[in-house]
Amino acid sequence: METLKTLVQTRFRTLSLLSVALAFSVILLMLRMKLNKSFFFLFLIWNVFLAIIPYTITMYLSTKPNLSKLKLTFGLMIWLIFLPNAPYIVTDLVHIRIGNDSLLWLDILVILSFALSGLLLFYISILDMQKIVKSKFEKLPIEAISISILFLCGFGVYLGRFLRYNSWEIISQPQLLFLDILNIIIAPFQNYEAWLFTLGFGLFLVVGYWVFRNLNQNSTHEF
Repeated sequence: METLKTLVQTRFRTLSLLSVALAFSVILLMLRMKLNKSFFFLFLIWNVFLAIIPYTITMYLSTKPNLSKLKLTFGLMIWLIFLPNAPYIVTDLVHIRIGNDSLLWLDILVILSFALSGLLLFYISILDMQKIVKSKFEKLPIEAISISILFLCGFGVYLGRFLRYNSWEIISQPQLLFLDILNIIIAPFQNYEAWLFTLGFGLFLVVGYWVFRNLNQNSTHEF
């Protein structure tokens, strides 16, 4: 209970902004459900829940001043598994093809609002993890590692969107997952779309990270 109180006090502004963004997304979704009489886009609620997990992990780790390197490494691994779920929501734009043409603008707004919330959670979580890791491993090249993680997230989004893998399948069926990853690595020309998507989406995340980081540095807001 004390940990929760500390989190709310130290991150009140950030949590407030995220709450407003998420509430707006849900309101748009409810409006869309009402007008279209369809519950199809409800999957966005689940997707944004998965996007919240990595942010929750970094929030929790940041409240542990005496966090050991072993526990941080374990937390970092879990964080990496769930991290691609946050930018994954951007690719949900593919679903606007099945919407009602007369309300296509609403479908776009609904998905973009959830995608924006996911990206906010994504970048805030990355900046938080940078601070946590730097406090324990001062000599690590944090910036280079962060860029690598962004491209890994691009690859993770490819696995989720096109090969339909979920984060928990790294535990439930790791053999199939690692075989597909190995096949992409050893046969790059046969899997050129995977590499093109990873590069393109990774660059998209890198540009967003650069913009978000610089805006954050020039802002008095705490993230």
